[in-house]
Amino acid sequence: MIKFDENPSILRWASEEMAIPYLSPVDKKRHRYYPDFLVELKNKQGEIETLMIEVKPLKQTVAPKKPKRVTQRFINEAKTFSVNLAKWDAARAVCEKRGWEFRILTEKEIHGKS
Repeated sequence: MIKFDENPSILRWASEEMAIPYLSPVDKKRHRYYPDFLVELKNKQGEIETLMIEVKPLKQTVAPKKPKRVTQRFINEAKTFSVNLAKWDAARAVCEKRGWEFRILTEKEIHGKS
């Protein structure tokens, strides 16, 4: 949030302002997803863009590797990943409809870590 406040290109931003319905692949029920940020900015061409941003640890943005012995931890990570994919698909659909961009930011993008 400090990076948003300090960036002169960012005109305004909000946190968890929008509810997006999605179907959970785990319980097959409808839920609401609240993306972390909605950001309006002026790009290098001087055009105003809207970004929907989700912030996640890098580990949660990739499918967990199946171990030799399936553990409860793996099952939980797999469920979390599948729910995240459903949320992100729903967010992309909303953004596409509105002409916005959806981005997932991890510590790699935020802090420049490899």
